[in-house]
Amino acid sequence: MQEKETLKQIVLNHLINGVNKFLLQKKLKVSSLKVKVEYSRNEKFGDYSTSFLLENKEILGNPLENSNILLEALKPFEPMFSEITFTQPGFINFRIHPTYLKNYILNLFSKEDIFVKTNEPQKIIFEFVSANPTGPLNIVSARAAATGDSICNLLEVSGHEVFREYYVNDYGNQVFLLGVSCLCRLREFLGEPISFQEEEKLSLDEIFEKNILPKDGYRGEYLKEIAIQIYEKNKVEFVQNLQDKKYFELSEKYSILATKEILESQKSDLQKFGVEFHNFYSERSLHEQGKVFSVLNNLQNYIFEQDGKKIFLSTNFGDDKDRVVVREDGRPTYLLADIAYHKTKIDRGFTKIIDIWGPDHHGYIARLSGAMQAFGYPKDKFQVIIAQQVNLLSKGEKLKMSKRLGSFQTMRDLIEYLGEHGKDVARYFFVMRALETPLDFDLDLAKEESEKNPVFYIQYAHARICSIFREVELNINTEDFLALEPTEERLKLMFYVARLSEEIWDSATSMEPHRITVYLTNLCKIFSRFYVMKENKLKECDSNVRNGLGYLCYVTKICIQKALHLLGINAPERLEKEL
Repeated sequence: MQEKETLKQIVLNHLINGVNKFLLQKKLKVSSLKVKVEYSRNEKFGDYSTSFLLENKEILGNPLENSNILLEALKPFEPMFSEITFTQPGFINFRIHPTYLKNYILNLFSKEDIFVKTNEPQKIIFEFVSANPTGPLNIVSARAAATGDSICNLLEVSGHEVFREYYVNDYGNQVFLLGVSCLCRLREFLGEPISFQEEEKLSLDEIFEKNILPKDGYRGEYLKEIAIQIYEKNKVEFVQNLQDKKYFELSEKYSILATKEILESQKSDLQKFGVEFHNFYSERSLHEQGKVFSVLNNLQNYIFEQDGKKIFLSTNFGDDKDRVVVREDGRPTYLLADIAYHKTKIDRGFTKIIDIWGPDHHGYIARLSGAMQAFGYPKDKFQVIIAQQVNLLSKGEKLKMSKRLGSFQTMRDLIEYLGEHGKDVARYFFVMRALETPLDFDLDLAKEESEKNPVFYIQYAHARICSIFREVELNINTEDFLALEPTEERLKLMFYVARLSEEIWDSATSMEPHRITVYLTNLCKIFSRFYVMKENKLKECDSNVRNGLGYLCYVTKICIQKALHLLGINAPERLEKEL
């Protein structure tokens, strides 16, 4: 629920009141009826519509026969509407009255904060990106960064307190393999031949003895530079250990120092991408502080032992099988560390926990959700969003990505490739589709500076309005706006301007920022159609009409600017290249 109402909420409230009158007249007592309001699928019938009669026809009976009763019950609310109509097979349509629409806009934009606020604010910890610190951020991480940051912005303007966290997986076998890979590259730099393990199983001693880069190691060229930089900073210690062939110790040292170097590089890339975190939480710190094993005490009612393993009864919470949390050799599994980490989120007092995870992690949700419930944390307060794969397309062909082999495209590569506006273009393209669906990222379209590129199309609409204000002398006032003749194109633009707060509210509650890109595209198309009409050309109108139109252009500009900023994208007042 929210403190102040959107236009859609006001329509819904009127509908609910009308439905209650309708039920009294029909002498029906029901409690499970579906009552909702949506945007009309066909704008010629109205601004909003409801399928109430159609969705509940099994209970209420024939929609056509009931339509007259419901329309009569809605009559007291007609001052808000220019018309309320019925269309087959069972829709009630609402057209907002021009006078009401204008007054709603004036009221909305008279406030410094135009966003609708929740009356149930949550203290949310939002974890996203959380890429392994074993290499540069890839394209899927970039998508998670753009979408996660946009969702956080939407939640914040809706009244929630949001803490942004990045979980650093700086512990375990993959991190040690990073250290081994760095050591191999250093020895190669110092003149030792290097080879690459392919199929056969080799011991760690054999890998060290022959300077073989492990099959599961990291082969990217980026590691050469990192390995040499770390060596130069620790030369005396490293030279001595190399002479003593203390390869295991060197690998462990490298694993710690390399993850720090890579994490700093990731932080730098995120900042350039406009993404800031409140905290980077180290997995290594969990192990060093003993929090990983201590969390077993909190799960003791759901842990059993079998064949020397400790197993979590995750099937009690809907998982398809129980999960090992401590191996037979006493080592914790990744799951136990993740459980311990999420326990810290509860201990830090967050009332809602939201994570964005990478592709193919669906099966992991039930087991971690089960652990949260075992702690007594409400099931609906823990939410996971899956960031699906990104396909980079060039000339219609997919480009291949492989992190270990080093032939992958990074966030940095993408932004640099897209040029001066790379951050804005990349962020917009990443949020154009729902995060939980695969995304085809068209590099050719993203590179193009024309109206075909949706980012430039929207930014140009904002810059165009700014240009109008520079060229036309205006005395913008509300009286002239209220007196403005409500032509078809003007009313369409007014309706979309009035929708800003509800579009943002709906995007925030569903955590779907792609809705904002749809809204922006439609708003800018409507503005374009509005401004090509002769009667809307500010230069050609008398002063009163000009000032009224100026106000409409002004609030349109605010809508574009605020919506873009919530997506982390600039709203320039000038564009060097006009579309």
